[in-house]
Amino acid sequence: MTEQPVRKRRTRTPWRAAFFALAGLGIIAGVAWALLGSRLLVVRSIAVKGTRLVSTAQVLAAAGVPLGTPLMRVNTTQVAQRVEAIRQVASAAVTKDWPDHLVITVRERVPVVAVRMTTGGYDLVDPDGVIVRWAQERPAALPLFMTALPGSALRGDPGLAQTSAVLAELPSWLSRSVTEVAVGGAAAGQGEQQVTLFLRDHKTVVWGGTDRAAQKDSELAILMRNPVRYFDVSAPGTAVIR
Repeated sequence: MTEQPVRKRRTRTPWRAAFFALAGLGIIAGVAWALLGSRLLVVRSIAVKGTRLVSTAQVLAAAGVPLGTPLMRVNTTQVAQRVEAIRQVASAAVTKDWPDHLVITVRERVPVVAVRMTTGGYDLVDPDGVIVRWAQERPAALPLFMTALPGSALRGDPGLAQTSAVLAELPSWLSRSVTEVAVGGAAAGQGEQQVTLFLRDHKTVVWGGTDRAAQKDSELAILMRNPVRYFDVSAPGTAVIR
């Protein structure tokens, strides 16, 4: 009487295994269909954030994700790369907001200097030498970058990179006064190129490289109490005025 139930359990075991295997496959197939083939989890809206210079329409066109695309099939890395191909875009991040939403966050390029064009107007250029936009008049907040090169030839220019780094470290009281900026050869014993600032009150400041910015700032603030127009703080501790 004890052997018969054992035989029944043994004969049912393969069927149970088959049943659970088929059920598992069915669940997997259902999930795959829901993610990839159904109309339940598709892109129904795309939000674009962080734009000011670039229009939402430009970003959406570059992203190339039609509404109705299964959200699972969207390659966020590839979408971000396509958006970053827009000249004014420095970087882009794409995230999925389940079940049916896509978010594209853009960080635009920010111009740091203006470059005068021979044909008129100014190219407004970012630290990488990328022309962010063109302007008929030079914006008051951007100094003129003194160079013989057109804005289109400044991509990756080391002098512009050096200038941008110096402008970024200037104290606000000095930065507001800079109208023009130039970069020249490195001083003896120094690897960085020398950046010179031309101020609104016709004063000239040889700032040098990006080293010891805080010390240059404090020394210059004291030196500018003198009624002179030339200040060289490129080598803190041995400043020159005349």
